[in-house]
Amino acid sequence: MKKIIYSLILILTISCSPKLFKDKWTQERAPEYFNARFETTKGNFDLEAKREWSPEGVDRLYQLIKNDYYTDIALFRVIPGFVVQFGIHNDSLINKLWEKHVISDESVIQSNDSMAISFARDGVDSRTTQIFINLKDNHRLDTVHYNDVTGFPVVAKIISGMETVHKFNSEYGAKPSHEQDSIYNKGNAYLKEKYPKMDYIKRAYLIKPYEKFTGELIKKN
Repeated sequence: MKKIIYSLILILTISCSPKLFKDKWTQERAPEYFNARFETTKGNFDLEAKREWSPEGVDRLYQLIKNDYYTDIALFRVIPGFVVQFGIHNDSLINKLWEKHVISDESVIQSNDSMAISFARDGVDSRTTQIFINLKDNHRLDTVHYNDVTGFPVVAKIISGMETVHKFNSEYGAKPSHEQDSIYNKGNAYLKEKYPKMDYIKRAYLIKPYEKFTGELIKKN
């Protein structure tokens, strides 16, 4: 009986969540190229993604942006001269639903140059929703090996608004990233109380034209 009640509560919670989720979203294929805009508390930046760089990774980035995942998302790790990282949702239920759909590992095709974007991962087939922006040429991230995976495949690059990315508040450094369980379960209320000056992604959305690709990153040697 308890299991039945719990199941009903879970179903009702999912159906009433202000952020909808559908399993079929995780099967959507990205265009060969697409552009997206991220509105943040420091201004906007635009990215460009190319599917051949990391087909499964670019598909997931497209799925997340298209379905409004990156809304009110904390920039919880800002390390000058290294990276900006984000991707934990304010709604713990949404985190759990997306987390179930990991994407397979892929080889690094493009280098982690300055303003290149990659998914964070900490082991085999562990990429889900968290991404980071390189604040400088981090080429060692192309080949670093740990937990049986090598490197971080690039999925996109920032093509405008680079100055915005360098404005994100870095006073908290990596400290919030060591509290990901709390962020995951307690959301932005936890962060806003403990780290009141943290910056956020307000929203992200696709912009046209998708079909035009403006340039190449440097291929990994």
